[in-house]
Amino acid sequence: MILCAFAAGVSGKVKITVNAGSYDREDCIVSADVSALNPDEKSDIALFETTGKKKPVVCQLITEQGQPPRLYWLLDGKTKAGAVRTFYAEKVKKKVPASIMTVEDNSNALILKQNGKNILQYNYAVVEPPEGVDKVFRRSGFIHPAWSPAGNVLTNLSPKDHRHHFGIWNPWTKLEYDGAEYDLWNIGDKKGTVRARNIEATYSGDVVAGYIASLDHCIFAPAGEKVIMNELWKVKALKSGDGFLWDFESALHPSTSLPVLLKEYRYAGFGYRATPEWTKENCEMFTSEGKTRQQIDGSTARWIYITGATKTGRSGLLFLGHPSNYNFPEPLRIWDENANDGRGDAFINFAPTKNKDWELKAGEDYLLRYRVLAYEGEMTAEKANRLWNDFAYPPTVVTKK
Repeated sequence: MILCAFAAGVSGKVKITVNAGSYDREDCIVSADVSALNPDEKSDIALFETTGKKKPVVCQLITEQGQPPRLYWLLDGKTKAGAVRTFYAEKVKKKVPASIMTVEDNSNALILKQNGKNILQYNYAVVEPPEGVDKVFRRSGFIHPAWSPAGNVLTNLSPKDHRHHFGIWNPWTKLEYDGAEYDLWNIGDKKGTVRARNIEATYSGDVVAGYIASLDHCIFAPAGEKVIMNELWKVKALKSGDGFLWDFESALHPSTSLPVLLKEYRYAGFGYRATPEWTKENCEMFTSEGKTRQQIDGSTARWIYITGATKTGRSGLLFLGHPSNYNFPEPLRIWDENANDGRGDAFINFAPTKNKDWELKAGEDYLLRYRVLAYEGEMTAEKANRLWNDFAYPPTVVTKK
């Protein structure tokens, strides 16, 4: 459901106060529960800020199944730590959907866009390996390409050196189920894989575009294939003037009556394989703990960025980990400059099970959250910290009827 700017003449409002909290904010995305307005399929929500006069605010309503309706908007400009800003929201007649943040379905993949520019592509159809390569490397349920704002492709798909690398993907390497071990990351070992199952929802609008997708984690047991975990991805692109900003949320759910043990291993989970254009000669990495590429592997961090040379100059990706994630701050697995016989190709992995097991109990959901910024030029630690604070400790939002 798409939201519009303020429109008068409709009764029933809610007051929304936004407290910046402990950190300075700049063009920060916020959201509020607007259940009190009882939004329905025939209505939208209008929002305005009280700044001495009614200032219309572009906003968007998102309603996910089983969740209260939430209103999203950009807390524009600079807001000092501790500052409070006041808004009012009301239900209005439904408007024509906007086209700033959109989702395109090409029958094989979903492409999230901002003002017509590609942000990322989620491949829900099976992508076949190159001719002559074992069919075991066919795969669905991953992100590739992920683009920079200038249109540079920043991911790599199934390269010759690691056919099981799929842009941005989220498998588990060493897991135990019913007394046996399996590997859903190194699919060439033929012990298991991950498959896209369904697109549960998509949404577009003035502020947010995204999708909800279900995936199956499948083992190849002696008795045959078996799905042992279901996964739900919520991927949400957020309107930003700073680059392409998007959230990745993974909810893991053991799908049988038995637990799944994700065992300690040096890599597993949220992975990124960089464009083949990036080598040790033209890209660099840096973490929240001040570590550079040769120091990063095995360290822990709140965030990590990679910047490299592109046809338009310099582009990069900043990855933010959420403090609610298992084993936060998460250990990192990266390739140092000696990777691939000294080429120094780039690979980054938030690996929460790098130094400890993680037991997933039957009937429970286990959530991992990350935020990604694709940018042009250079990243700074100051900016990365500001964006991490927005993600980890967003402004406090209170709604009152």
